Amino acid sequence: MGKAKIQKAIIPAAGLGTRMLPITKSMPKEMLPVGTKPVIHYVVEEAIKAGIDDILIITGKGKRAIEDYFDRNFELEYYLRERGKERELKLVREISEMVDIYYVRQKKPLGLGDAILHAEKHVNGEPFAVLLGDDIIMSERPGIGQLVEVYDRFKAPVLGVETVEWADVEKYGIVDVENIENGLYLVRDLVEKPKKEEAPSNVAIVGRYVLTPEVFDALREVKPDKRGEIQLTDALRILVKGGASMYARIIEGRRYDVGTPEGWLKANMELGRVFGLVG
Repeated sequence: MGKAKIQKAIIPAAGLGTRMLPITKSMPKEMLPVGTKPVIHYVVEEAIKAGIDDILIITGKGKRAIEDYFDRNFELEYYLRERGKERELKLVREISEMVDIYYVRQKKPLGLGDAILHAEKHVNGEPFAVLLGDDIIMSERPGIGQLVEVYDRFKAPVLGVETVEWADVEKYGIVDVENIENGLYLVRDLVEKPKKEEAPSNVAIVGRYVLTPEVFDALREVKPDKRGEIQLTDALRILVKGGASMYARIIEGRRYDVGTPEGWLKANMELGRVFGLVG
């Protein structure tokens, strides 16, 4: 019998957003506006378009605005209804009815790997998707859906990747890969933020994963890095070195790293044109 279809997604959104200070001192980076919607709205929409109907968001201190955004706001709905603002009323109701969303809090900022560990009970032994809450991917086919297709084919973990400039490899988890076919690779090794001269390739992980429950045991083996954080890349490396099959898929589409000022401004300019908000 094959493994279960991907029905659950984890969105880690507990980071402090230090690259976007000072605005993230009082606003979660995932709630920064891109056009007329916050960043995390695009991420949730991507998961829904891929057929995922159960989402767990990992939050932290100061992230209550995320929960409020996806919740009902009866006072606002009453205000809009009384004033005949039916279009706006429909919009806010649709947000609260998008999908089943659950929350768990990461009490200390101990890295992406630690955030994923908080999802173990919710995942309940099933394969699951991970979408980072500060990456927007615009494509005809949802980015995470492209990875789910590969998972359905091989029933093994799949990493979303793209090729980056060699000067930028120090910013990413980098994979050593063997080409299978156009845009699809077998993962041979992984390294977190290597120096340019030590990087095995310029194929970088870009915030989308389909993982299997075996990753949780691997995460428990990972030793904290020099910042005291548990890195997901290190756990994935444990799996590969232990003989597990793992694949990487170049995601077709346009990615915006809205966790940086440059990426956020670029997303607003380019998506603003798409939605007719800027000239």
